[in-house]
Amino acid sequence: MKQLIELIVEFSNRIGRPVRLMEVCGTHTVAIFRHGIRSVLPEGIELISGPGCPVCVTSVRDVDTAIAIAMEPDTILTTFGDMMRVPGSERNFYEARAEGADIRVVYSPVDALRLASETPEKRVVFFATGFETTSPLIAASVFDAERKGIENFYIYSVHKLVPPALSALLADSEVKVDGFILPGHVSTIIGAVAYEFLASEFGMPSVITGFDPQDILQGILMLLRQIYDGNPKVEIQYTRAVRPEGNKKAVELIYRYFVPSDAYWRGIGMIPDSGLVLRPEYSRFNALSLYDIHVESKPEPRGCSCGEVLRGIKKPTDCPLFGRRCTPEQPVGACMVSSEGSCAAYYKYFNPC
Repeated sequence: MKQLIELIVEFSNRIGRPVRLMEVCGTHTVAIFRHGIRSVLPEGIELISGPGCPVCVTSVRDVDTAIAIAMEPDTILTTFGDMMRVPGSERNFYEARAEGADIRVVYSPVDALRLASETPEKRVVFFATGFETTSPLIAASVFDAERKGIENFYIYSVHKLVPPALSALLADSEVKVDGFILPGHVSTIIGAVAYEFLASEFGMPSVITGFDPQDILQGILMLLRQIYDGNPKVEIQYTRAVRPEGNKKAVELIYRYFVPSDAYWRGIGMIPDSGLVLRPEYSRFNALSLYDIHVESKPEPRGCSCGEVLRGIKKPTDCPLFGRRCTPEQPVGACMVSSEGSCAAYYKYFNPC
């Protein structure tokens, strides 16, 4: 560790200018705080958080739509627990449940499928959120529903794909980044090849990094070497879990059931081909084909800087609501809800208020 830090200082001095590195993944954000990584870095290296928190980027409209589905008769909406307090335009899932909606927390889509099998008189909808890490599980649940003939199981897919979001960030003139600390978990599925455009099209140094302090420091050093050498590429630091080609079977399973679609990211906007929707031949499992629901888009809460935080333009502490009106107990923005959200991490580990 000491040698890694010394090498980081050496390369930072060689580069001779400030360097901004974005950790895309919310798990990295938390790990960086927990291990005190910032405290050992030289002054010229700034770590900023990106849009890699699936709870945070789930849009207001998607939350409102899921709540509207849950309000339908004879319907059970199932979701991961960290979605329950994500703000919609008027209420979150807990508040909707208090108003009579049947919303239940599950640990996986397997639990939702089991619930559908056990309650055939109800329509069970799984609110399918997350990145490429969770989408194979959702695809597998559709496979099982089809195989077992479970006809009352549906999904509302708001899955997001990481590479298109990175492309959108780099096309944004407000975003100033010198290198990406790429997500470890997502990359176990899609591998390094999916990110090659970062180097070839944008000249952006990128390293897929693990989550231990030594992993993160080594990833930072690898990025600094690329910057110093002027040789941007996609490297894998997390070699014990990530292969260049990724998990081909998992990727094949995803695209057997899903196709890319345009998706709205909270605070960022519409990103082409950054979501996943069920293929037409599996539309009978699509909750949106079952319910005639049309929800208008609503703006983010007034004064909330979640969008700028997700793009790395602001730090959570730059938001006027941070630690005052917006806390983990009473979140105004989605970035304060999830334990992997940038604002929640800053509040827990660095709260000057």
